[in-house]
Amino acid sequence: MLVFIFGIVSLFSSGKNGEPAGFPAPSDTLRLQRHATVSTDTTGRFLRINRIFIVGNRITRDQIILRELSLKTGDIVYSEDLPGMLTLDEKKLINTRLFNTAEIRTLEMEENNVDLVIDLNERWYTFPVPIFELSDRNFNEWWQTYNHDLRRINFGLRLFQFNMRGRNETLRLVAQFGFQKRFEVSYRIPYIDRKQKQGLGFDFDFSETKNLPYQTEDHKLVFLKAPNVLRTMRGGAITYTYRNSFYDFHSLKLEFRSTSITDTIASLNPHFIAPGKKSQRYGALSYQFTSDHRDYVGYPLHGYYFNTALIRTGLTAADDVSKVEATVNYSKFVDLNKGFFLSNNVVGYWSSPERLSYNAYGALGYRKQFVRGYEIYVIEGPQYFLNKTTFKKRIFSRVYNWKAMPIQQFRHIPFAVYLKTYADLGYVNNYPRYDREQVNTTLTNKLLTGAGFGVDIVGSYDTALRIEYSFNGLGERGLFIHIKREF
Repeated sequence: MLVFIFGIVSLFSSGKNGEPAGFPAPSDTLRLQRHATVSTDTTGRFLRINRIFIVGNRITRDQIILRELSLKTGDIVYSEDLPGMLTLDEKKLINTRLFNTAEIRTLEMEENNVDLVIDLNERWYTFPVPIFELSDRNFNEWWQTYNHDLRRINFGLRLFQFNMRGRNETLRLVAQFGFQKRFEVSYRIPYIDRKQKQGLGFDFDFSETKNLPYQTEDHKLVFLKAPNVLRTMRGGAITYTYRNSFYDFHSLKLEFRSTSITDTIASLNPHFIAPGKKSQRYGALSYQFTSDHRDYVGYPLHGYYFNTALIRTGLTAADDVSKVEATVNYSKFVDLNKGFFLSNNVVGYWSSPERLSYNAYGALGYRKQFVRGYEIYVIEGPQYFLNKTTFKKRIFSRVYNWKAMPIQQFRHIPFAVYLKTYADLGYVNNYPRYDREQVNTTLTNKLLTGAGFGVDIVGSYDTALRIEYSFNGLGERGLFIHIKREF
């Protein structure tokens, strides 16, 4: 039952992006011994990779698996280097998010020739998940700011079909009703060429809302509820991806969006789009580069992650928005040994011009980018900086094998618990309009600090439940709950 809870909760917590991740498996002494069977000769020797056998992949195609391996048939490798190479390849297979477990064994049938056996346990790939989630940015905003109003709930159905055709393709369908009505279709094809380097993605969405945050007061969103639709949004995008190596990813995205609002919203906030305007249309072109060297992407304990993005909104003179954005995100994860770990995340955001419509504002406070202790605030600004540091201790880690489970993909149940303490810093430059009108100035143009302690509970199917007690620079304190990794 525990695995069903973690699996379903992870998909609920994926929200609009559906963001699964991996699990930090504990050290496996037996696995390392198996890797070392060909390297008992302390003098070392050169070995030829003779054949590669794959077992356990009922759905996933062989070429998707072989794409992640650093070794190919016919390669020559030094025996003392082989165990480390196989361990890294196992981690790369897990980070595809296609498998619960991945184990590579060696068989030396002939002298100086070795076969590789890849033993896999595939995940469950089809998740029709009922939507019953908060419309707000996080649990604490809903609980504290909006008095846990059950009318602010979205409901519907979200369908994830991972590993379509056994090619690691992903189909995502969303039909959402309630506080916000939304429909989405998304399809990801990671590889469209024989060398498995180029891919494509397609996105379409439509949304209507009768409950709209039309302005910000004291760094909190102010909503208007009406019997009629207050805002309608439509969008479509195509994304080209290029993966030249194991760890580096490039993407180029072309997007078109349109927004329309009612007279009521235009009257309450003339700057929502622009004075006298109730509609907005534009195209956007974005480039993103990611270098991902984390050991396990869902809950990393070692390695680093780097991402940078450049977005140009407004491609022609006819577009209603003209904006340039740049973001840099770097995370470092250090294993201090004996179950202690240290991690740090740095984010920098810059945008121009600083005079924009309200719905085009940048802000600290969405997704994972917030100073802990300030979860209930939205701090808008054209530039911001964020630094998060976490020190943690693993107090429990075990992988259970639920043999009575009739569905093989749910028999593997990892479970780990970490105690932690943390400290965050942030800084946001304010928008000129807010400075001029002397609104939303309490948390901008000054150093933001937050600290606290908590516990992380990490489970199967990429679930990380974070329970944190935080203190912020305003003297406020409180319990905060998140169902996603920190960064």
